[in-house]
Amino acid sequence: MSTAIPPTGRGPLARREARLAWGLLLPTLTAVSLVVILPLLAVFWIAFKPVGLAELRPPTIMAREDVRGGPEAPGDEATLRYRLRNSSQDQQIRGVTLTDAWPEGVTLVDPGALNPACEITDGRLMCDFGDWEGGARETLAIDVTVDQAFLDAPDPSDSAPVITGDGDNVLTNLEFTFENFAQIFNGSEFWGVLGVTLFYTVFGTLGALVMGLFAALLLNKSFRGQGVLRGLYLFPYVAPVIAVAFAWVLLFDPFSGSMNALLIQMGVTSEAINFFGERPLALIMVTLFEIWRYFPLSFLFILARMQSIDTDMYEAADMDGASPFQKFRFLSLPQLLGILSVLFLLRFIWTFNKFDDIFLLTGGNAGTRVLTVNVYEQAFALSNIGAGAAVAVVIFCCLLVFSAFFFKVMSREEGL
Repeated sequence: MSTAIPPTGRGPLARREARLAWGLLLPTLTAVSLVVILPLLAVFWIAFKPVGLAELRPPTIMAREDVRGGPEAPGDEATLRYRLRNSSQDQQIRGVTLTDAWPEGVTLVDPGALNPACEITDGRLMCDFGDWEGGARETLAIDVTVDQAFLDAPDPSDSAPVITGDGDNVLTNLEFTFENFAQIFNGSEFWGVLGVTLFYTVFGTLGALVMGLFAALLLNKSFRGQGVLRGLYLFPYVAPVIAVAFAWVLLFDPFSGSMNALLIQMGVTSEAINFFGERPLALIMVTLFEIWRYFPLSFLFILARMQSIDTDMYEAADMDGASPFQKFRFLSLPQLLGILSVLFLLRFIWTFNKFDDIFLLTGGNAGTRVLTVNVYEQAFALSNIGAGAAVAVVIFCCLLVFSAFFFKVMSREEGL
């Protein structure tokens, strides 16, 4: 008599193990959600909002209170002044009210001259200004006479008035628009920026991989000074980006740079070259900087993979008379395709998102304006947070499409 065995993964023990696994993963999933997913959702939300840098805060009433006239003796006249304004230039604030304690020892000069929106009751000044449109301002000047009690009391402007009012926050309301995307896609500027980004990303990524592969081939042998040479190869990657970018700017400076002086003395050129200020040379230079700075990462991964390849294959190839190129083409390269594909994916994503290198070298000028620099300019230089977020969404969508295409191609290759 046989006993039925429950399918694998469906028994009580498997369910308890699954619950335990999810419980252990919960802190990690929560951290990832807070650090990655929530900011990403916030960017998508802002991309469909017509919000500027000055509108990140909800509209409020700004108020300042002071005493004009400088009374010094009982019976002197003074003016209690309140200056109010709507902090937003286009958002309405509904039900604006002002409430403040009426100073002791103060008497109205002419009660009939008090603003009709205000009244003084129970020792308090209360004003109801109704609804204020964007940019609205109001100056409330109250002429009074003072006595000794006022002169002995603290400055009444030390107690801030209470201001109330309801205003819509453009970030939290449910009004959405495609204006930001229409703005960035309007005209040929965006497509030019996208073309520069693709050139910088594709050639920067491929160049870093090829240079890293070449460096790994050079150091895949044991020789004296190998450790020192590896350390020198890693210098561009581990050095602070601001330091190496500044070094490149000084090296290729058209007035005092060593490279221009060397080229002129060698007779290569008769005048100084503005490497980071001329099209298309500036784009080529920032791409070369990307290759030089990030090839050590590819070098490390490729060298580690090459040293894990079984040497028996190379010994057999030597016995068969294979040339170094044939050993690389038919033995090394097939073993390296996996790590090369992963490196290409990671470097493509990282380079597509790169901002600091280009911004430090050229500031996005001379034809080096990539999408990430465009995000900065839209959000902070032009104070259009919504348009900057829209460009960031476009970057995310481009990388999503590329990743899907990459994994589809890789899965097809693995299936073959």
